[in-house]
Amino acid sequence: MKVLIAVAGSYGDVAPYTGLGARLLAAGHDVVCAVDDSFAPLVHAAGLKSRSLPADPRNGGSSRDGRPTLRTASDFVARLGSGLADAVDPDTELLLLSATTAPLGHHVAESLGVPSLGVFLQPTHPTREFPPPVGGARSLGRWGNLAAGRLGQRVVDRLYADAARALRARLGLPPASTRSVRRRQEAAGRPVLHGFSEVLVRRPRDWRPGLQVVGNWWPYVAPDAQLPWHLADFLAAGPPPVFVGFGSMGAGPAGREVTAEAR
Repeated sequence: MKVLIAVAGSYGDVAPYTGLGARLLAAGHDVVCAVDDSFAPLVHAAGLKSRSLPADPRNGGSSRDGRPTLRTASDFVARLGSGLADAVDPDTELLLLSATTAPLGHHVAESLGVPSLGVFLQPTHPTREFPPPVGGARSLGRWGNLAAGRLGQRVVDRLYADAARALRARLGLPPASTRSVRRRQEAAGRPVLHGFSEVLVRRPRDWRPGLQVVGNWWPYVAPDAQLPWHLADFLAAGPPPVFVGFGSMGAGPAGREVTAEAR
């Protein structure tokens, strides 16, 4: 099967899909990753083919304090929609979409008449059990968490609306709002696979069937790869450490962030 994985974002958004792609390749599938050109070497190192996708959110500029603006995000989404239409080959038989590319990629799949599947790295569907992860907020209670999750979906619908409208027109599809398409997919029980571990985040009990948590997708590592000697020595020197990471940090001047921490 000819599989295309469309991913947008920073290194932390892209790297896990190299491991997923490598496993699909080992299973006998023809796998292409549509990523920003800066990540092509990462994809090739996993033995996968790459296709150019204008998917670097830093290219749109930012506000004076280095934070992305709403216009930055809108410009990024507009470029992404046009890029997806160019990146997906008509011979593609399955389209795998990250959380960032899914709101536009499903339209491309509809135009080609091929199946598409969400493959997300975080829980994006509303739940009563915790607030939307991107908000970084404390629990708002069961109904507050659910309301915040639904509000987050509407914000995403609005952010992608213009790009989706332009994309559907380019692809010759009838007009349809991002919200109506999303609701239609939800009503149909479209499956979404989530590449994280339930050891860290348990699957919400109020999620609908089809929203599956399948375990971590680890970035591809060559079988003969070795840890740097100083890291190997550190790990061997005592009991296993606990690692705490911060995921993909927001784009902006790194020096400004370091200076702020130093204070």
